Amino acid sequence: MSVFLYVLMIFLWGLSWIAIKWQHGDVPMEVSIFYRFAVAAIVMLVIGKLWKKLQPITRRDQYFIGLQGVCLFCCNFLAFYSATLYIPSGLVAVLMATAPIFNAVHSRLFYGTQTNANFWFGAGLGLMGISLLFVDDLLTTNWSSDTLLGLMFSLVGTWCFSIGNMLSIRNTKHNVAPFTANCYAMFYGCGALLLIIWARGLSFEFSITTQYVGSLMYLAIPASVLGFTCYLMLVDKLGASNAAYILVLTPIVALSASVIYENYQWTSYSTLGLVLVILGNVLIQRRKALFQVTKQRFS
Repeated sequence: MSVFLYVLMIFLWGLSWIAIKWQHGDVPMEVSIFYRFAVAAIVMLVIGKLWKKLQPITRRDQYFIGLQGVCLFCCNFLAFYSATLYIPSGLVAVLMATAPIFNAVHSRLFYGTQTNANFWFGAGLGLMGISLLFVDDLLTTNWSSDTLLGLMFSLVGTWCFSIGNMLSIRNTKHNVAPFTANCYAMFYGCGALLLIIWARGLSFEFSITTQYVGSLMYLAIPASVLGFTCYLMLVDKLGASNAAYILVLTPIVALSASVIYENYQWTSYSTLGLVLVILGNVLIQRRKALFQVTKQRFS
């Protein structure tokens, strides 16, 4: 079951990159993000009511679910969308791929979770691979004050995503199922977005085009309703660090979609990067320490 969810997540979030790009246009990014999670929250609420999937939640649990919603469904997306205004999306993907490291540090800090050497070697290989996949973006980036601002937004977004993961672990430990937590968290995230939209005086524009509506529906239902529920189930099953490695693998699917929609060309650098990302994933998921295997072979 975990393998199926893992592969499903790679494709669901991998394809979301191209859908996010299609959201850019006349509609303010805050409003587009609000539309995405408002649709997702309503769909989850209807499913939860019809199939009795929603649990009763205590007032204390609601507080932590609210924090989860602000982190996962508001702040991190605002930060990532803002980052793309200053730096190429490829560089944002590289920085977002550091999420497993953020999760490893936060898991150790908040829950005392240990990580083995395999994880750190695998994460290192994965980050090297992602850098090679987006080597053109990295080489053509104009390293200015705007670039530093884009880097800051990317890291803030990744940090918020990781804190949201930690809050999800807390909620699961208190017997709140991922579906229930996600449903209510999306409503809290929408509430935070509404406050930001009101404070900035933004209008609720809408683009009635096939591209905008189609990408919005994909981001709201497959990528958010199904995606975040499956992802937080993996956080519970595999641990936050291992589950977050999905963010290192999803750019591979994103680049494959770019081949079809944006004429992306694979190079020797990107091919080597793909190999390193896959090797990193194999190493991270390996239970037995690599150095022990080496010792047995030569003893």
